[in-house]
Amino acid sequence: MNIRPVSFDHPDAVKLNDLVQLEYAERYGDEGDITPLDPTMFAPPAGLYLIAYDERDRPMATGGWRTQDAGDEGYEDGDAELKRMFVLTEARGLGLARRILAALEADARAAGRRRMVLETGTKQPEAMALYASSGYEPCAKFGLYRHHDGSRCYAKNL
Repeated sequence: MNIRPVSFDHPDAVKLNDLVQLEYAERYGDEGDITPLDPTMFAPPAGLYLIAYDERDRPMATGGWRTQDAGDEGYEDGDAELKRMFVLTEARGLGLARRILAALEADARAAGRRRMVLETGTKQPEAMALYASSGYEPCAKFGLYRHHDGSRCYAKNL
């Protein structure tokens, strides 16, 4: 697998984002994650978006981080927010999420961010297990879904 940076509006990123949104909609019975995102949020040095490609150059997994600082949504100064972590069903169990997560953490650390944060939900137990096993701990809720009962927020010092 080859992990490389792309823009959030790259055709492969759009394809994977559409697939993760379908999965969210199926799991939660809604329209998916409605958090407003745009490509500039993932542009270095304020963020990064990665895609893992297989040996045939097919996009298999994705994830990104974006800069967040203190404000009215519960973030803290120095936060990097993890967004759109996703692995195609046929590529799950290969360690791609861990590789992307490690690369995103390293990049956010190099950009001067102090804490990686993420929001997931109770209908994504495998995501919660991944983050817990990667050193993330529950934290005060933040972001668009901070008032939703099924929302779970995690943080890890970088």
